[in-house]
Amino acid sequence: MADEPVVETAGDGGGAPPTNRMVVAVLGLVGLFVALFLWAHNAGLTGPIQCGIGDCATVQSSEYARIGPIPVSAIGVVGYAALIALALVGLQPAHRASRLVGTMLLAGSGLGVAFSAWLTYLEAFVIHAWCQYCVISAIMITLIFLASLPELGRVRGGDR
Repeated sequence: MADEPVVETAGDGGGAPPTNRMVVAVLGLVGLFVALFLWAHNAGLTGPIQCGIGDCATVQSSEYARIGPIPVSAIGVVGYAALIALALVGLQPAHRASRLVGTMLLAGSGLGVAFSAWLTYLEAFVIHAWCQYCVISAIMITLIFLASLPELGRVRGGDR
């Protein structure tokens, strides 16, 4: 056994990649595709929006589908892309124990849940219409937030 090479693991984050970050990346990809579809619709790149459940056209044409000149769907595209990027960076050996990545995943997903809750409130109590794609996005960001909760251990310096 003395002939076997010694493998250095110091500083490489050691161990298996954090599963929760893999889950965040996959869920983020689903959310990104939904947001891209809605953005393409809002940008006029697709025809009328097809909605099997709810009234997507009413939601997407409401004054709440934009914040100033920016479509809410574009905010979703940027948000999901950022969460995916953070999760993928956090899977790299050098960043597996990163408190910064953990903090940013928690903060980003928390902001996403808060934003999504506000949009869901608008659908229910102001617009009085539901968009199935918006509901899917709300579910995705909530699941991403739940998958980010194990980051609390890394942020606190405990579970790495």
